[in-house]
Amino acid sequence: MKVEYKYFYALLNKQPLLIPNIKNLSYEMNKSFKFSMLLSLVTLSLLSGSLFSQEEANSLIDENGNTVTVETAIEVRNLDISPEIFQNLTVKAKEEAVSISWHVDYAAYEQLQGKQLIVKYITDIGAKREKKGLSAEWLYSEPVDISQTSITISELSAEKYNFKLGIAKEGKISEVKQDDSKMVWSKKLKTKPLRGWGIFKLLVLIGSLGFFIYGMKVMSEGLQKAAGNRLRQMLGAITSNRWKGVLSGFGITSIVQSSSVTTVMTVSFVNAGLMTLRQSAGVMMGANIGTTITAWLVVLLGFKLSINSYALVIIAFAAPLLFMRSNKAKAWAMALFGFSILFIGLGYLKDAVPSLGADSQIVQFFNNYSDVWYGPIMFVFLGALVTIVIQSSSAAMALTLTMVHNGLIPFEVACAMVLGENIGTTITAEIASMIANVHAKRSARIHSIFNLVGVTWMLLLFPFALKGLTAALGWWQGEPFDPSNKAMAESGIALFHTAFNLVNVLLLIWFVPQLVSLAIKSVKSKGDEDEQFRLEYISGAIQTPELSVLEAKKEVAKFGKLTKKMSKIAFDLGLAQDTKTRNKLHNKIAKYEEITDRLEVEISNFLSKVSASEMSENLSNEIRGLLSMTNDLERIGDVFYQISKSIERRNDNKLEFNVKQTDSISQMYKVLDNSFEIMVDNLNAEGGGVQLQKAVDAEREINTFRNQLRKKHISSIGKEGYDAESGMIYSNLFSSLERIGDHIINVSEAAAGEV
Repeated sequence: MKVEYKYFYALLNKQPLLIPNIKNLSYEMNKSFKFSMLLSLVTLSLLSGSLFSQEEANSLIDENGNTVTVETAIEVRNLDISPEIFQNLTVKAKEEAVSISWHVDYAAYEQLQGKQLIVKYITDIGAKREKKGLSAEWLYSEPVDISQTSITISELSAEKYNFKLGIAKEGKISEVKQDDSKMVWSKKLKTKPLRGWGIFKLLVLIGSLGFFIYGMKVMSEGLQKAAGNRLRQMLGAITSNRWKGVLSGFGITSIVQSSSVTTVMTVSFVNAGLMTLRQSAGVMMGANIGTTITAWLVVLLGFKLSINSYALVIIAFAAPLLFMRSNKAKAWAMALFGFSILFIGLGYLKDAVPSLGADSQIVQFFNNYSDVWYGPIMFVFLGALVTIVIQSSSAAMALTLTMVHNGLIPFEVACAMVLGENIGTTITAEIASMIANVHAKRSARIHSIFNLVGVTWMLLLFPFALKGLTAALGWWQGEPFDPSNKAMAESGIALFHTAFNLVNVLLLIWFVPQLVSLAIKSVKSKGDEDEQFRLEYISGAIQTPELSVLEAKKEVAKFGKLTKKMSKIAFDLGLAQDTKTRNKLHNKIAKYEEITDRLEVEISNFLSKVSASEMSENLSNEIRGLLSMTNDLERIGDVFYQISKSIERRNDNKLEFNVKQTDSISQMYKVLDNSFEIMVDNLNAEGGGVQLQKAVDAEREINTFRNQLRKKHISSIGKEGYDAESGMIYSNLFSSLERIGDHIINVSEAAAGEV
């Protein structure tokens, strides 16, 4: 080995050590000589350290007084490397990949310069096979330089892996990596890579969204029950003042956190004739503003506060309420459970939506189309489609915010999708009105037209609106708006949603008559069947007691006609053969029964207000009679609904009436219809025109016929071929029809003043 004498640093105090420069002198040194030379150098450096100043520590002086550069001539070989040189070892799971990070011991770092590190890994199952002495193959990463502190291993399956970080004691690491005697390996690390995007992750996303929607549904139902009749009273307090309608719609939606509940409730009120189209327009507008609160809840509590971390704490407070006797306490427990489930679902939703980098193809697709003129229109349709599919604008909004939070879509695309979600939410009211009358259909159409018009003008001003919004948000937060800042983007989307709906209401509330007119033209009436459920005579304002009672009489007479039509529907339901017709008739009876409930409430409330005024004794008796009539008419609706359920049970169990039973029920309906005709005539009679005796005779005929059917039925029990299950339903039917006859005679007696 050839050695040249050079200048060296003293090893301890880093002082320069002067060694004679004897050139071209070489020695063949054995190991003992090298050790002696090194020991001599150390001794000389310690003795000569005081001869030099610290300022000269960075240079050496030769014997001629020239400054020369220091060169390190010591090469460390065969280092004693142990696994402890790997410090702060961590492994983090990613989608189909893992990231491993570490630090090399600083004391050994300088000695390890030029060396490389490598990671070997194997599945957990493979590691267990190796432990049992079975064959198992380790996989290896590409070698990395000693200066690197992390590595990402990709293309892994979704199963647990074992990882080890290694360094070679000597030789090339790529050649000796499989020879454990020449390698030093770190302690074992274990983790399981996250699943990549596929069918499973898609199902997880759908399940997370379903969890969110279910929580919203439970919370909404709990709040409705906790609020009791106050929601109905809020709607009942609406007058022709459209601003009050907006406030009512906003208030109800804010309470139940669902614009769908408000719009469906409004459609049903219009269907029952308890609300006019103009009044419903204001409520729909208010519901649009109220639903924007959901976005703020998601941003402030779901993303910034992450309330899903405290969801179980909220449930801990709600659980004891379930065991209280108070129904209101149970309703509040239901609302709190729903609130917690909603944000737990949101937490899962955030994890289920993929986090993509700025260079991913999906993100690039959205970015590319966000700048073209038709981009916003395309994303409006996307937002509408998402809302129609999941049937919840709040859930669609949460999904949009989550995609922005995870960097999947840019800010501009999210705002366009929000506009589409406003259109998509109208489908709920449209579906609810499909089985309703023309007024309910028109009310739902007003909601659709209102949102379509709003989205249209916003699309025309979309770039300018976004510039104004971002400028305002930047001014408010004291720094320029940055759409790449997730917190800023989320707040901007919620603000855009609120500002759009608020401005849209302020603009279009002045055009309610035109919206109503357009809805009437777009939904044509199908005749008397569509027009029958409208409160034509009772208005919100109380006139004189005499005039108010006259209005109530006309409304009760119309109520009587409604119950008579239920008889025809129930009769047709009993004879219907195909499932589609049966379902249609059953739904119609259910709708009529709901209408009878509401009519009783509205007429009774109206008469209660009238009775608070001063009036004669005769007028007071008339009011008592009208209250009695509305009660009996509502009971008739209940009985017909029970009859429809009995027929439904018969059909579900595939039971059939024999010919005699079918003929008997048909005859019973004919007798009952005669009694209905008399009741309707008595309700419309003026002065002393009530034919009470005729009504009594008809009721007796019903009782007599019922007694005959019951006697025949009892005598048939136990005979060969008799079906006990269908016979029970048959008995329930003719007994229910007789009960309807009892209520009919009560109505005629009340009309005659015999209460």
